[in-house]
Amino acid sequence: MSISGPFIRRPVGTTLLTAALVLAGVLGFRLLPVAPLPQVDFPTIQIVAALPGASPETMASAVATPLERQFGRIAGVTEMTSTSFLGATTITLQFDLARDINGAARDVQAAIAAAAGQLPPNMPANPTYRKVNPADAPILIIALTSNTVSRAAMYDVASTVLQQKLAKLEGVGQVFVGGGSLPSVRVELNPAALAHYDIGLEGVRNMLANANVNRPKGQLHGADRSWEIRATDQLRYAAEYAPLVVAWRNGAAVRLTDVGYVRDEVEDLRALGLSNGKPAILLVVFRQPGANVIDAVDRIREEMPILRASVPGDVQLTVALDQTVTIRASVHDVEVALTIAIGLVVLVVFLFLRDWRATLIPGVVVPVSLVGTFGVMWFIGYSIDNLSLMALTIATGFVVDDAIVVVENVIRHLEAGMPVAQAALVGAQEIGFTVLSISVSLIAVFIPIFLMGGLVGRLFREFAAVMSIAIVISLLVSLTTTPMMCAILLRAKPKPEVERRGWVLRFYERTLSWTLRHPAIVMLIAVITFAVNVWLFVVIPKGFFPQQDNGRMAGVLVAAQDVSFQAIREKMVRFVEIVRTDPAVATATAFTGGGGGRGTTSNTGRMFIALKPRAERKLSADQVIARLRPKLAEVPGATLFLQAMQDVRLGGRVSQAQYQYTLVSDNLDELNAWAPRLLAAMRT
Repeated sequence: MSISGPFIRRPVGTTLLTAALVLAGVLGFRLLPVAPLPQVDFPTIQIVAALPGASPETMASAVATPLERQFGRIAGVTEMTSTSFLGATTITLQFDLARDINGAARDVQAAIAAAAGQLPPNMPANPTYRKVNPADAPILIIALTSNTVSRAAMYDVASTVLQQKLAKLEGVGQVFVGGGSLPSVRVELNPAALAHYDIGLEGVRNMLANANVNRPKGQLHGADRSWEIRATDQLRYAAEYAPLVVAWRNGAAVRLTDVGYVRDEVEDLRALGLSNGKPAILLVVFRQPGANVIDAVDRIREEMPILRASVPGDVQLTVALDQTVTIRASVHDVEVALTIAIGLVVLVVFLFLRDWRATLIPGVVVPVSLVGTFGVMWFIGYSIDNLSLMALTIATGFVVDDAIVVVENVIRHLEAGMPVAQAALVGAQEIGFTVLSISVSLIAVFIPIFLMGGLVGRLFREFAAVMSIAIVISLLVSLTTTPMMCAILLRAKPKPEVERRGWVLRFYERTLSWTLRHPAIVMLIAVITFAVNVWLFVVIPKGFFPQQDNGRMAGVLVAAQDVSFQAIREKMVRFVEIVRTDPAVATATAFTGGGGGRGTTSNTGRMFIALKPRAERKLSADQVIARLRPKLAEVPGATLFLQAMQDVRLGGRVSQAQYQYTLVSDNLDELNAWAPRLLAAMRT
């Protein structure tokens, strides 16, 4: 019994099944998330411990070491790095890709509890941990700038209003606010005045705490009604703190302004945000795992009028960085390439078959097979990305083979005088096993990729799966829809007694005849070709993933740990000015002092740079960095490390460059002695 028989005899049902496959593919295409590459979540947990005032050496020995000793016993840890600086330690644990992040978090929590007895007793709080994904990059950065509104007020509205509005949008994950701090009242005490009035710091602290305690005031009850007593217990501005009485001396009140200064400022003075050289508050937006990046950014842009209406009128909201610009262009290019590939395949088929009816069959079957693949991709949780679209583009050649083999065999029976329906049935039955064996052999090629582990396996598993899905759907369509279309579209056409030999056949006949007469030359050409390929394999540069130019660059500012915030501020302003004046740069956004989703220390800063579209600049991202590097080196006392942002990022740390060397030693003095020597040797 032929598999194709029922489908040939029931063309309406076959057409409906084909239409259902296409509809499922169209729906899957609209629902599939869009990303530059397949989603690869690195199970990573970051632990932060604080001991204010402790030196980096103390943090490393007294805090980091006991924690690392416990973390080293956790199963599945592939990389553990720690950074200790003044008053704080950050430990990053990266686990095997197969490790469940929730189970790893429970193990980390247990390890922190086990190390509690070995940590300094004067730590203000227990170490905290959070799940992070170092492969994530901001999908959008929104800058708030104003010529009149203070940064404290902008930070307040950004953290209390805008952050919540953005976080509730579909596809939006974490939203960090950087470049500033919440408004607060700062009290600076005069030690001489405190000594004069014999007042201690603890007394002032207790007075300030008691002045902000919310206590019930009670009620007043009358004959026919009751009144609730209310009073203003929460002080918000410096003017409200200034008249507070700290103590009484000789019957006179000693007020807060008598022993110090009270100002309206912010919680953290060591925070700075810049957007194209102007002070700014930054909203750094990350996507939810598996979300459609393009849809998420589109929703944010649709929400921008509402966001602008939520801030004061003289506050400007601008998009400083948009990750989807290059993603849209890249996906569009691959989609165009896929469309061109389908068109070329149909054109080549027509040139060889020279029959529009026969050409129409693969012209329909190929898009049906490829579109139907999107439905299966959505069902198994894949995404539309460069690798999956590349797989579909390559699969076009395999998909058309199945259709051509079936059509050619049916035409052969038609030329032998067989009726159309019978030719379609017999032709499909004869060639069915051949088509099956071809498809199975093609899928077998990708079995090693399915079995690969690690990051490479995660990335290319989707590529192999999409290719295999397209081949399987093509097999099913070739045994169902293709014979049905042959029975309907093809017409009986006896084979002519004198066959016309086209120029392709004549050219092939001459070249084949010459090849058979000169086997030695043919073998010599084959050997030379093989040798050239071996030579090319040796000399061509090799790497894990090609260096990308996606129009975005990232920078890390590093200065000495004892540098003042004022110095960091000046250097950051100079770096931003140098970068944004480059003709290839569209926007330059920077922050220091924390926030932005990647906590910075007091001596570091982060910068995000959006380049102009590739058509508007002559240089690639790496060439722009090379042009900026000499100018940035002229700024003394700090270094700005620039690198082109990549869609594939490895490791648990934020790297400062494309390549990174790590020196390891049990002796800190030796590290401090040899690190400058290695740096000097590499620079020479």
